[in-house]
Amino acid sequence: MAQNQWTKQTFTLNTGAKIPAVGLGTWQSQPNQVREAVKVALQKGYRHIDTALAYGNEHEVGQGIKDSGVPREEIWITTKLDNPWHKRVEEGINSSLKSLGVDYVDLYLMHWPSSTDPEDLKKHYPDWDFRDTWRELQKLPASGRVKNIGVSNFGIKNLEKLFASEDFKTTPAVNQIELHPNQPSPKLVDYCKEKGIHVTAYSCLGSTDSPLAKDKTLHSIAEKKGKSPQQVLLVWGLQRGTSVIPKSVTASRIEANFELDGWSLTDEEVKQLNSLPDRFKVCGDAWLPVKVFFGDDE
Repeated sequence: MAQNQWTKQTFTLNTGAKIPAVGLGTWQSQPNQVREAVKVALQKGYRHIDTALAYGNEHEVGQGIKDSGVPREEIWITTKLDNPWHKRVEEGINSSLKSLGVDYVDLYLMHWPSSTDPEDLKKHYPDWDFRDTWRELQKLPASGRVKNIGVSNFGIKNLEKLFASEDFKTTPAVNQIELHPNQPSPKLVDYCKEKGIHVTAYSCLGSTDSPLAKDKTLHSIAEKKGKSPQQVLLVWGLQRGTSVIPKSVTASRIEANFELDGWSLTDEEVKQLNSLPDRFKVCGDAWLPVKVFFGDDE
């Protein structure tokens, strides 16, 4: 890429589709803020918007897309199937399309490898798991409503379980996972690359409570570069070959998170960030009825 034009860069998926390297995340964004955030991002030049049925904001995301004036075909939209909908894949995608106000999504992800019983969210279906859900997801691209399918929050153990399933036909195009220097998951990232699965990094800025916010190494690199710590974290993610979806609802931050072109981190700086000792996970699995993280990602 000439002079690291990160904001113009795409990653080619195993389907041949091209996912924009930088997107806007919308998790935990308050009502009425998301619509404006999506509009601002698209007008700034973002072409990748990430949402999910579980976020409860698909309708607003759809309104923001319309408000932006950017043609639908220029925008990459990712949404996700919620855990209690695993037995209702058809209803799940139709619900998302209706809320978003679009005819198709570019990427549809299984949000978590947990087929949660909608009658009791503390329970997992006894007769259905993510392998069954994937069997149903595999049918969607033929309908034209979903261009690519993938997974989210899958570690190596569950990916291997998926690949070994008798119904397994389609390799996920993407695995969306939490990635930042306090949760770098190098083994999992390498495993996905080997299997031809593109990785998207969520919580790529850590979070306000993480040790990253105060990390001296990160701050000294940012200072030296004349960049914000957030910009450094995003470029770190991009240089690892992952797409990044920083979340913000503040116009100035949305814009700053997109000011990534024309510079990169040196091998030494990347190595320093790769070697941070702290470990911190924004998203654990204690709230799920099954364990999905097994500490096998590094």
